[in-house]
Amino acid sequence: MININDFKKVELRVGTIIAVDEFPEAEKPAYKLKIDFGGYGIKQTSAQITDHYSPKELLNRQVVAVVNFPPKKIASFSSEALILGAEGQESGIVLLELDTPIQNGAKIS
Repeated sequence: MININDFKKVELRVGTIIAVDEFPEAEKPAYKLKIDFGGYGIKQTSAQITDHYSPKELLNRQVVAVVNFPPKKIASFSSEALILGAEGQESGIVLLELDTPIQNGAKIS
């Protein structure tokens, strides 16, 4: 169990995917993404979301991500954010979706 103060340390922000590339070096199928978080800058990440999304479907899509984890090395790539999604038993990861566009960098609360 964590308390509310622990949860408040997690920076959840809205960003727009501005670039999508294949990531053949990844252990599991994944994309390399660049995400614009407004005043929090552009961060890169990898995401194992190839089951449900093509690069074309991801480009310009808004996502929710954790932006204050330390970078994580994945193959030769440094991941700087963690996109949030729900993991189905056999269906892969489905991204959390906003029902209305909002400014990049908006805080999730």
